[in-house]
Amino acid sequence: MEYKLLGKSGLRVSELCLGTMTFGEDWGWGSSQEESKKIYEVFREAGGNFIDTANVYTNGTSEKFLGKFIASEREAIVLATKYTNGFGNGNPNGGGNQRKNMVQSVEASLKRLSTDYIDVLWLHTWDFMTPAEEVMRAFDDLVRAGKVLYIGISDAPAWVVAQCNTLAELRGWTQFIGLQIEYSLIQRTPERELLPMARSLDIGVTAWSPLASGWLTGKYTKGNSTGEDRRLDKEMMEGFVDKSPRNSSIAQIVDKVAEQTGNSSSQVALAWLLNRGVIPIIGARKVSHILDNLQCVDLKLSLEQIQQLEEISQIELGFPHDFFKADMVRNFVYNGKFEQIHNHRYSQLTN
Repeated sequence: MEYKLLGKSGLRVSELCLGTMTFGEDWGWGSSQEESKKIYEVFREAGGNFIDTANVYTNGTSEKFLGKFIASEREAIVLATKYTNGFGNGNPNGGGNQRKNMVQSVEASLKRLSTDYIDVLWLHTWDFMTPAEEVMRAFDDLVRAGKVLYIGISDAPAWVVAQCNTLAELRGWTQFIGLQIEYSLIQRTPERELLPMARSLDIGVTAWSPLASGWLTGKYTKGNSTGEDRRLDKEMMEGFVDKSPRNSSIAQIVDKVAEQTGNSSSQVALAWLLNRGVIPIIGARKVSHILDNLQCVDLKLSLEQIQQLEEISQIELGFPHDFFKADMVRNFVYNGKFEQIHNHRYSQLTN
């Protein structure tokens, strides 16, 4: 496995991130401690060092398992966890982005993880209540206290991320170096605002649900899913992916490219994300799943294969993106010289 810098930091993370929402059986699905440890060990043996969890995953069991797994090699692990979401106990300050919840969530996570610092602390979900100033200053205080080294943000609008980082830059506070989003061949809407924003501000991008709740694994199109698979997928990701003709068409093309390359459909879908410069967050309930997913790093898709995948999955970018591409607009804005002006910034934001 190779490594990359996470955003505009010097932090070296593996090109794949291990997601551990499946570590623990508290939610009625997931992996036992023994199976979770095997998954962790396989990921580490492959060179992976980037591990993702959250305070609420399997009611805290995910963090407890990880605390045991990483104890003997803590310095080699880039450990990321999240705050925001609550445990459903009715405490109005037990969830949200505010300083109180951030501090108490971090303290609880440190205990469960049996560590004295978190490498990357993600804001899990934007709450549309807490002022950006409060969030960014609270993050900066935790960094200055040594309890958190870097910060990231998940599941937030592009304008929120840009506002927060601009504010932090102006006031000398810690900025987000990572963005976590739902992104896959089936879910490409982040290409409208989130991805251009991340490239412009040099924020590293990680993708959750890179296999679209099993749609891109071939388990449905090839008819090799079990009743248990369907039940677990439905419970885990109900409402995130609809069973539309578009999704089926995309999955079929993924299967076709997989047959061409001699790889699994999962590996093709993950390789496409790697080609886009994104870090897929791969999760697994079984060791066999992680072993399959890890092989995506060796798959190099051809230009023709990439075009097949992107044509079937393309989305309408809408306004203002389509407006900017209109010939009349370009002629006015660039005074008829658009094709003769080599703008490296434009290509970085649109490719």
